[in-house]
Amino acid sequence: VQLQASGGGLVQAGSSLRLSCETSGRTFSTYGMGWFRQAPGKEREFVAGVRYDGRGTSYADSVKDRFIISRENVQNTVYLQMNNLKPEDTAVYYCVASAIMVRPAPRPPYWGQGTLVTVSS
Repeated sequence: VQLQASGGGLVQAGSSLRLSCETSGRTFSTYGMGWFRQAPGKEREFVAGVRYDGRGTSYADSVKDRFIISRENVQNTVYLQMNNLKPEDTAVYYCVASAIMVRPAPRPPYWGQGTLVTVSS
């Protein structure tokens, strides 16, 4: 599975940003998709996941009620809508894929290259 994330950038606190992740191959609809992030000097952490069929989602407590993950299986794309961004959301965001559903653990087997999100105060 090839994953290509985009949409990162520099924004002010309180702003919104949408990340996209396009995948290659004809098996996108069989994979759970999600996002992890890594802030400077910190471990990579789970952000959000969506089931392969789009019928379930999961979020880290730190982003719940601010971020929304969604997928378009026809377009082989998963999105992360990030609202009310905070400086602590600053990180490299990685698109990930796993069987059925992406969860905090075990780590997903497939990772994209990452896109940088910087939130200024």
